[in-house]
Amino acid sequence: MKDPAVAGAPVSPPKAAKPPQDRSGYLFILPWFIGMAFTIIPFFASLYLAFTDYNLLNVPNWIGLENFAEMFSDETWWQSVKVTFVYTFVSVPLSLAAALGVAMLLNRGVRGLPVYRAIFYLPSLLGGSVALVLLWRYIFGLNGIVNAFLGFFGIEKIGWTSDPDYALTTLIILHIWTFGSPMVIFLAGLKQIPAMYYEAAAIDGATKWQQFRKITLPLLSPIIFFNLIQSLISSFQTFTQGFIFSGGKGGPANSTMFYNLYLYKQGFEQFHMGYASAMAWMLLIIIAAFTGLNFLMAKRWVHYDN
Repeated sequence: MKDPAVAGAPVSPPKAAKPPQDRSGYLFILPWFIGMAFTIIPFFASLYLAFTDYNLLNVPNWIGLENFAEMFSDETWWQSVKVTFVYTFVSVPLSLAAALGVAMLLNRGVRGLPVYRAIFYLPSLLGGSVALVLLWRYIFGLNGIVNAFLGFFGIEKIGWTSDPDYALTTLIILHIWTFGSPMVIFLAGLKQIPAMYYEAAAIDGATKWQQFRKITLPLLSPIIFFNLIQSLISSFQTFTQGFIFSGGKGGPANSTMFYNLYLYKQGFEQFHMGYASAMAWMLLIIIAAFTGLNFLMAKRWVHYDN
């Protein structure tokens, strides 16, 4: 029998062994794959439950789109959507504006920058904490610091926490105050803008406002876009502030009934797990829709280096 190599037949090269670093890489990402199992299974389970009648005690009963149809006739659901939308579309722009304003002040080369940066960043670390919301509730209480301050000017006490006209406003102020995280990102972006642009604009006679509009905003637009997306997603998922501030009731008069708070009440107080799952998927659709809309509009105002 002829040797294939002698006969001229092609000889396939031996398979190269995977380098050790590849095997190490798979080992390092193994925890991520394990963690994904604990995410993917509940993900698809909730999708199935969204089309069922399920209360944790019975076997899920398939009811199709009835849970989604029930939402549109649920007045409390509509109220939770309204509260969440007002909170998001008022607090997010104001919070980003405050973050950018403070970042520009800190970017002027003030002494002790790390100290100021830490002071302004600290509230954002505690923004969703129970302790901070309780403190905020005390500050804006009927006998709190805010009403005591207003009393010096002869203004009567305001029921910030008990009046439906003011309760949500109080939480919006809390959200604006916790602007530290986007501020740090803005500050990092401002430091990447070459100073020669501002020097050239000043020589040409551009005012500070014109420099801000023509230089700062366009070059900072990718950072603004990133902070906007992050803040929108976070605001739509607000829960702790409304739960602690209202004692889990969403009051007064459902004025702080955030979407996630109502979802929690349906799922874990009334055990309407099928309805709560449908609400969760509706929230996912809402967030995805606004995120996609922002990406479409970003083509008009977000400017990259290329």
